[in-house]
Amino acid sequence: MQRLYTTIIALIATISMSAQGWPSNYDGVMLQGFFWDSYNDTQWTRLEKQADELATTFDLIWVPQSGNCGGTSMGYDDLYWFDQNSSFGSEADLRSMIKTFKQKGIGTIADVVINHRKNVSNWVDFPKETYNGVTYELTSTDICANDDGGDTKKWADKNGYSLSNNNDTGEGWSGMRDLDHKSENVQKNVKAYLDFLLNDLGYTGFRYDMVKGYSASFTGLYNNSADVKYSVGEYWDGNATYVKSWINGTKVDGKIQSAAFDFPFRYTVRNALRGSSNDNNSKNWNQDPDFTLLSASSIMSDANYRQYAVTFVENHDTEKRSNADQDPIRKDTIAANAFMLAMPGTPCVFLKHWKDYKQEIANMVAVRKAVGITNTSETKNVASNKDYYAVETTGSKGKLLCVVGTKADSYQPTGTEWKRAVSGYHYAYYVSGISPESISYPTFKPSDFDKYTITIRVNVDQVNWSRVNFWTWGGDGSHGPKNGNWPGDQITNTTEVGGKKWYTQTYTINEDYDAVSFVFSTGTGSPQSVDVTNVTTDKFFEISTSKEGDKYLVNDVTAVYTGISPVISDAIGSKNVYSLDGRLVRTDGKLENLAKGVYIVNNKKIILK
Repeated sequence: MQRLYTTIIALIATISMSAQGWPSNYDGVMLQGFFWDSYNDTQWTRLEKQADELATTFDLIWVPQSGNCGGTSMGYDDLYWFDQNSSFGSEADLRSMIKTFKQKGIGTIADVVINHRKNVSNWVDFPKETYNGVTYELTSTDICANDDGGDTKKWADKNGYSLSNNNDTGEGWSGMRDLDHKSENVQKNVKAYLDFLLNDLGYTGFRYDMVKGYSASFTGLYNNSADVKYSVGEYWDGNATYVKSWINGTKVDGKIQSAAFDFPFRYTVRNALRGSSNDNNSKNWNQDPDFTLLSASSIMSDANYRQYAVTFVENHDTEKRSNADQDPIRKDTIAANAFMLAMPGTPCVFLKHWKDYKQEIANMVAVRKAVGITNTSETKNVASNKDYYAVETTGSKGKLLCVVGTKADSYQPTGTEWKRAVSGYHYAYYVSGISPESISYPTFKPSDFDKYTITIRVNVDQVNWSRVNFWTWGGDGSHGPKNGNWPGDQITNTTEVGGKKWYTQTYTINEDYDAVSFVFSTGTGSPQSVDVTNVTTDKFFEISTSKEGDKYLVNDVTAVYTGISPVISDAIGSKNVYSLDGRLVRTDGKLENLAKGVYIVNNKKIILK
């Protein structure tokens, strides 16, 4: 009986500890597995294929909001909560990815968007969903009374609807309807949704979007109910005092229920990087006081809060804001990651950085884990001058000295115990207490993908445009317009096919996840077409006179204008074989045993009957 009692007490203690926002002494590293418009890179099936590689370095992966948004979407205009068929794949694909990640030791973090919600057909109607025999539906009275600065109430009054009597408990946002989290119905729906994510789909934790939009107490309420181990809120603010206040606001029975992204850390590093070049007008690393006085400028640097600091140097929002000063970070990206990965807190690596510096980042994480750095490790400033900044962090197995700056190599640590582990452009890692030779570094196989070109042809006879612009994006990030500005590249090259004039441009598909997306326009960008996304093969497009809103629809008429010869063959040479959607299906050029359909070999289409 005593043993049983002790076991129960231990279990209760474990459960209590697991629901305190973020584990203490956590040594894991997280990957943000997406960026804006990463519809190809972040397909669930593509991420799942990378599970073995990701497991060498990451313990958590944060993925986009996975619910159905009613169209192509990054997930922040959430419409359905229990329908998990999204722009990134089907619910079956999602479940398979989460399961595979879990088998490899990676937890999947769900992006939870509950500040606001999209409507079905008017300003105040929401979808009705049934899950496990229970029907869930938000109503107009679940919308904050002051939503959209009162515009929603004006519409509701005019059309015979009522809103909540409660005003928003946080900042308003005019993009969609702000939910009243004081409403018992909202709480019922959210709790069921989080339980579904955690205990049905198999997510490991939550990333809460736009938590400035509602009181921190509701994040605490929901996490306490869900008993979730990992929770991080997007409290987007560079003031550490405000972020800490939000963290404290999540307390339930005196216990913090969520970590927060360390925006102050990110801005500190960004500001310091403004000086990490030889430009005549640049600052130096140590000339930004926020960098050398970290104790005053980040969550990570405060020993009382660093357990709840999820650090990062770039994310999908900061990287997208190209009009902001040094957003995205334009130089010394790898040095910024080196600094972050040497510090306490839980680091979150941006997918684009991982793709660009995979081996170096993996090596840094290997050193971090070898010396035993956790989210609560102690750190201290060691040295700084106009050329470098050095910081020392003590892990459970040794120490890591990180030096960053334009002349990081010029700093030599005092004492014979320090040995260089890894180094690169404007950064160096030294370790003590362990041997650099004892560190195991992962290695990655080079891609065996054969690059190929696609040709895009656009006809504008129906709309009678005299000029055609191609705005391009997506895929591996190499497909942006040459001029970098809207409306993109003016296309002057034309070809004649089938008696019609086609504006023509070619692109290179560089990887198996690569693709190109388009908006076609005339003049200075108006009128324009709808988005044409994820193109991986030769295409003939016609701009139609039909519209979706104020944007012209685009007809894919490739089958009409591409000569496809019926061919049956068991060998077309030693070339890769692709399906029409760009998937690599064979590498030996053979078509035997393939299903009937159309395939691409050596940039030619072949039909198997």
